[in-house]
Amino acid sequence: MKFQKNRWKKFIVAVFLCLLVAVPLGCGEKQEEAQYYVEYLNKEKTKLVKLPYEPTSSDTIEMIEELLSVLSSDSDHVEYRKPIPNQVKVLNYSLEGVLLTIHFDAEYLSMDSVEEVLCRAAIVRTMTQLEGVDCVAFYIGDTPLTDAKGNVVGSMYKESFIQNPGEQINSIQDTTLTLYFSNPEGDGLVKEVREEVYYSSNVSMEKLIMEQLLKGPMGKEAKATIPNGTRLVTVSVVDGVCYVSLDETFRNQDYKVNEAVVIYSIVNSLTELPTINKVQISINGDTSGKYRDNFALREMYDRNLDYVK
Repeated sequence: MKFQKNRWKKFIVAVFLCLLVAVPLGCGEKQEEAQYYVEYLNKEKTKLVKLPYEPTSSDTIEMIEELLSVLSSDSDHVEYRKPIPNQVKVLNYSLEGVLLTIHFDAEYLSMDSVEEVLCRAAIVRTMTQLEGVDCVAFYIGDTPLTDAKGNVVGSMYKESFIQNPGEQINSIQDTTLTLYFSNPEGDGLVKEVREEVYYSSNVSMEKLIMEQLLKGPMGKEAKATIPNGTRLVTVSVVDGVCYVSLDETFRNQDYKVNEAVVIYSIVNSLTELPTINKVQISINGDTSGKYRDNFALREMYDRNLDYVK
């Protein structure tokens, strides 16, 4: 099984390297190096192609505005299509830390599913070339973009999108996660590093972390902090704050685990991501009241490694 995983991983990497060379040159052909590229859709709107681009600006904010304009404009190549179609308008954008947040009007939702994912990938992969932009979040007006199942898409990285031979933009990837669980005594946290965590590229990293926390620890020297059966309702990141909503089962606690250990298991795991500085936890979106005795749900909690043993 290990051999099969490694072979699959190598195959994805090989395809990735081939597809990300400058188009229209094929894999293995000599090409001119460029500092920046703009990603477009092919004529059939089934995959992405990229063309070298030389910005007229040097300031990051000005380059963001310039590239958004380019992504909304027709290419000089008639066989390529602009990623942001005519009917879709960018309302505004903001850069907080390394997170670029882009707000679109409601017409964004009029795109079909394939074009929408390709549009998203083109924007993210173009924008994350810029110094100081590591990830991108999409909003429709003031509402975070959600997928077909109603789940918040969340922050997207360049690595979130890899084209595979079937010309679909989503694929299976792997990453390394650092998670925090309770020690056996329930009075401290233990760090668990998970390598080769496989996930679909349309899943945000904050969602992946929460899903792994809900599964519980793999090591014998740790125990779960979140009650078995708890469901993740939503998770999203806005301006460096990760908003986590869990269902009512979260209240069914093992009181042998210190309440601070439960809270900072979630907070410390999520703040391993460079885009997250604080975490707010709610029950079905409700932030009134407290978690147990001392932790108000309305509060935004900073990273705290004091409990790590």
